[in-house]
Amino acid sequence: MTSAIPPNTPAAAPDPAHGPQVRASALLRHAKLWLVPTILCALVSLLLSLLYMGGILNPSDHLDRLPIALVDEDQGRPLPGQQENLGKQITDTVAAAGSSKTSIDWRRLDAAEAQEALASGKVFGALVVPADFTASVAALTTNRATTRPTLTVLTNPGLGSLGSSLASQINQGAAHQASLAIGKQLAATSAVPTTRVLLADPVAVVTRVGHPIGRHSGLGLTAFYYTLLLVLGGFIGGNLVNAGADTALGYADSEIGPWHTRRPTVPVSRTQTLVLKMVMTAGISLLTTTLVMIATIAILGMDADHIPMLWLFSYCATVAVGLGVQAINAAFGGIGQLVSMFVFIALALPSSGATVPLEATPAFYRFLGVFEPMHQLSSGVRSILYFDARADAGLARGWIMIAVGTVAALAFGFAMTHYYDRRGLRRLTPQPE
Repeated sequence: MTSAIPPNTPAAAPDPAHGPQVRASALLRHAKLWLVPTILCALVSLLLSLLYMGGILNPSDHLDRLPIALVDEDQGRPLPGQQENLGKQITDTVAAAGSSKTSIDWRRLDAAEAQEALASGKVFGALVVPADFTASVAALTTNRATTRPTLTVLTNPGLGSLGSSLASQINQGAAHQASLAIGKQLAATSAVPTTRVLLADPVAVVTRVGHPIGRHSGLGLTAFYYTLLLVLGGFIGGNLVNAGADTALGYADSEIGPWHTRRPTVPVSRTQTLVLKMVMTAGISLLTTTLVMIATIAILGMDADHIPMLWLFSYCATVAVGLGVQAINAAFGGIGQLVSMFVFIALALPSSGATVPLEATPAFYRFLGVFEPMHQLSSGVRSILYFDARADAGLARGWIMIAVGTVAALAFGFAMTHYYDRRGLRRLTPQPE
């Protein structure tokens, strides 16, 4: 291999123990020394900036079929001269407006179906027309009016504060437009100017939580941050195991402060080294997963039910990420940590859908969300923490993707190491004791 430092680099005064020592000022003048780290740092900075900021700058501009329930419970008779009651008119108008574009997926459900959809995390909110809506609107033009007509907006904080807020804003906007349309109809029948002003916007909008979550749930963000802990545990743990095993086997130096050691090299194949590292990763993850749960639930008081299920899912998720890290390191060597960082962190975070809904991100992030681990794991954790560990709330998909990820890591890692071993590509020439 060609050295980045020319052999005629000027040296300083000789060191009796180690020979001539090169000065940093002499090394800094060589362009080859700067080339690789400069290019890598520039590319990483550029890509991270584009990835992280590209998915969050304009959520409203990138809405793509955000699911929201539309519920018509109105049982009133149609107003004079009309064939349908106001509830039917409002829901038809809202659904028709949504069908003309793909930003909102209005789902027309009855009350029970809407509650089920909220409880399983299938909709980000709901717009509900109450049973007495037409009757209360009709009473506004008479002396029988006792309450202001009301439309109800239901939120779903378990799907994240931003997603729930987006749905709430959309619902409130639709309710306001419906109020203005109704006001025009009523104002046309009134000759009293004061009444016409009051009827211009006659409908009140009430916002309620459709599916409550615990007070210690971070407004729906604990699922994301807990998942991040699991991914970081697998990523950092896998890299620590990788470095520790290489040091212990003599394939890497150990340097702590001024102390430097190099152990004798143990003659072991790449495949057997990968077996060792993967088994160590699975074993150490038992401890790290337990400590994460103790810290978040026992010490900090995070709201969490289904503790055994949460622990099992957390452990399997951490192991799957750790095995993926070991496979990538085995295949790519020195740049393996950078590759695994992009796979499990850089690409995974903005496509997780746990902070910004995937339905409010550009198409590239929705594509990544199909297979990137953070989205699959956060859906499973969210189901356990907020939606009673329901399989249809994301838990089933989470388990499936953990299994797929584990199999992929094992297959890729051992295929690469077996190929390297068959080619006789040893990692390092064994060193004498």
